[in-house]
Order: sequence, then C-alpha cells, then structure tokens
Amino acid sequence: MSRAFRAYGANLLLLPTGENATFAEDNTTKIKTVLNGYEIVGITPFLYDNLLVNKQSVMAGGTDFAVLREVSPYWQIDGAWPKNDKEILLGAEFAQKLRVKQGAKVVVSGGEGEVSTECTVAGIVRTGGKEESFVFLNLPALQKIKNRPNELSLAQISIVADGENMDRAVAVIKDNVTDVMPQAVKQIAHSEAMVLGKLSALVLIVTVVVLVLTLICVSTTMMAVVTERRKEIGLKKALGADNRNIVMEFLGEGCLLGFLGGILGVMLGYLFAQSVSINVFARTIDFSVPIAIASLVLSVAVTGAASMIPVRIATSVEPAIVLRGE
Repeated sequence: MSRAFRAYGANLLLLPTGENATFAEDNTTKIKTVLNGYEIVGITPFLYDNLLVNKQSVMAGGTDFAVLREVSPYWQIDGAWPKNDKEILLGAEFAQKLRVKQGAKVVVSGGEGEVSTECTVAGIVRTGGKEESFVFLNLPALQKIKNRPNELSLAQISIVADGENMDRAVAVIKDNVTDVMPQAVKQIAHSEAMVLGKLSALVLIVTVVVLVLTLICVSTTMMAVVTERRKEIGLKKALGADNRNIVMEFLGEGCLLGFLGGILGVMLGYLFAQSVSINVFARTIDFSVPIAIASLVLSVAVTGAASMIPVRIATSVEPAIVLRGE
C-alpha cells in the first residue's frame, strides 16, 4: 500500500538553500548515496526558465521524462512522452492558447534574437494543476538553450517512507548534503500515514475475526471426528493406550492438517494478493518468506489450540461404556 501511494506523486522535495535560485545537478547523485537504506522510486530533476514557443512566452520545465513517468504516473498524456531533444510536451492550457495539437511543429527559442529550434509536440499533458500552463522538454535541451549546465531549480523524490522514517530521511539529507534543503510534502505524507494506519487497523480487526471463526470451525470439526471415532478410542484404551497416546494422535493429526492447510493458504493467498495488486495498483508484489513462515506457524498454532477441547473429550472416553454400546 505504501508503494501504491507513490502513484500520487513525490513526497519529498529538494530545494535550493538560502537565496540561491538553483543547485548543482550532481547533488541528486549524492542524495541516492545518503538514502541508500531507503527504497527510492525515483528522483525527478527540474529546471525552470522562460522560453518562447511560437513567439509566445511560457514557463518551461526541463526534466528527465523516464523518471517522471515513475514518480508522477498521474500525469495524463494525450499522445506520447518525448523521446529526444526535438520533442516536447505542452500543457493543455498553453496548447489551447497556441491552438496546436499533438504532432504539430512549434518553434522554440530561449528569447528574442536567440537561435530557434523546430520541435514536435509529442503530447499534451493534463494534471489538473499548474503544469497545464507549462511546456516540458528534456533537461539537457533546456540547460543548453538557456546556457545553464548542471543547474536544477528543484528535484522531486518519491520515497517509500512515512512518519518517523520520512523525518529521518529529511534529517539524513540535511546532515550530509549541505547545498540543498529537503522538504517533506506534508499533505501526501500525512494522508499516506493516516490512510495506512486506518487500513492496518481494519486488516487487524478482520484478521482477528477470521481467526476466531477458524478456531470455532476447526474445533467443531475435530469434535465431530472425536464423536465418530469414540469406539476406536475406547478400543485403543482397552488395548493399553493411555491418555498421552490419544492426545498425541489427535493433536498431531490436527497440527498436520493445519500445516498442510497453511501451505495451501500461503500459495493461494500469494496468488490472490498478486492478482489484486496488479489489477488495482498496476504493480507486482514480492513473495515474503518471513510472512509465509509466520502464516504457517500461525496456522499450526490455531489448529492446535482449536483441537484442545476435542482432545480433552477424547481422553474422557470410558472404554467399558463405549464397547458395551452405551
């Protein structure tokens, strides 16, 4: 679920320090190093500056489109993502202002009197935000047009962390990278923590209810088995079996069935979870060995606990009474 929340955008920003308008692009590499213990979905660099597109002034954003697609999958593109420096994205509002569509040719320049370049509109972007009034192109292309090599205005980080983990990530960046100012996107981070907390509580309640129902079902089944095998139990006792042998037989049988059921449940549960994750969140999940082991142990423990009452009934069987048919 935490990974799925990354589809709502970046939850950490890197901004210039002090009165600086930009910071060095090399800092993004340092960030990856200092956040080595965290799962980073992506770090999207941005450089913002004014451009002329068909002689219309517009705010342009230079970025890495490959990373942007991972960090901000909510961007809706009519057309395709740019694949080279000769292709650009137009915000829906600006495209409407220019009256151009996907596939059209536009003239891009850094300003009046500067060299112009003809580019193809690869797609029209819709986000429901300010991006719809911008133009986006490859970061190296904008750096070259504006003669601002190795400069970034900001960077958006999508990291699988919330609450205290996010605070620690911010602190680690502050302590190790002095040229940038990390800032958590509180709205996303807070919403993620709140929703995940409620979902965790809901899942815990459902799990407890399922375990209680499982205990009742297993206990009822084992009691039926004991009732059907009363004569067998009486005969074994008459032949010299003591209560310990009876307990080990029924408890062992119950635990074995619980173990086999646990294996089947783990396999079917993983396939079901994988299907839900792919269809709902459009991403796969990893098979967790610790969770699988914990599920098997819990399955055996629940079956053993549910068998205690039926086993006690089995040990109370009187051979003489049962064998007489009473």
